[in-house]
Amino acid sequence: MLSLTTHLMPLVLAGLLGWTGSVKLFHRDTVRQAPRTALARMLRSSGRAALVLRAVGALELLLTAGLLALPASPVPGAATAVLGAGFLAYLGYGRALAPESSCGCSANEDTPITWRAFARAAVVLAGGATAAAAHGAWWSTLSARPGGSLLFLAVAAVVLTALSVDPDRWWLLPLRRLGLRVRGHPLFGTGRGDQVPVAASVELLERSLAWQTASPVVRSGLLDHWEEDGWRILLYSGVHATRKEARPVSVLFALDATAGRDSPGEPVVRVSCVDADSGEPVAQEVLNAVPVRRALPTVG
Repeated sequence: MLSLTTHLMPLVLAGLLGWTGSVKLFHRDTVRQAPRTALARMLRSSGRAALVLRAVGALELLLTAGLLALPASPVPGAATAVLGAGFLAYLGYGRALAPESSCGCSANEDTPITWRAFARAAVVLAGGATAAAAHGAWWSTLSARPGGSLLFLAVAAVVLTALSVDPDRWWLLPLRRLGLRVRGHPLFGTGRGDQVPVAASVELLERSLAWQTASPVVRSGLLDHWEEDGWRILLYSGVHATRKEARPVSVLFALDATAGRDSPGEPVVRVSCVDADSGEPVAQEVLNAVPVRRALPTVG
């Protein structure tokens, strides 16, 4: 297994460097993404950052050719290991200098530097050192052990793909979308009169005029909720301040327990504000001052 890994590592590295180098050198997004990279912060110039990215891409393609054509020579592998060490140093400095910037490793991603970039650079470093120790050609290993070689290359491709792509964009987000299609959106009603989640009621409440009216009194997030006679009661704490004193109050909102984002019209919301100690209604002058939505001007 060790000899298989050693002899096929040049082919694995050639695939990785060939892809990243081609994207850096030929992709039109290189210039567009350069200002967002940590390299632009280091060089203080987006133009110079784009030129450096192009140059690194050309170097990666040169190493790709060397790894493919001269697998038994230690030079391409050693040069690849040096490149991987340089990548690690750049990523460490870039993460410290501009943690919100991207690394520009593939010139078509705008996500900040993450552990995947460090892992990918470490693979280049370790893989280059391994390839430098190879004494045979990768095509000889492929012909001598085709089954094991294909399995190794498949596993390597999966690992490199996982380290090279953004999981949120390529597979986590599609999985979440599929889950929403199968289970339905949690903030929409089911269409059968079933009660929607509390989060949906809170969202509807915070968009309502009743919330705008009572918001000067509310001082907390949702504390408790329960349902009674088809209504969902949402409890918040607050402070009712007058010229003489300020006292703690409980603010209660009542919404239709079956109302969701897809329900027609605005939800009916009832508001009550009671003294937290005595239970007497307070702050009615605030709750009665319902703001009026102004109609937008029309053209024509």
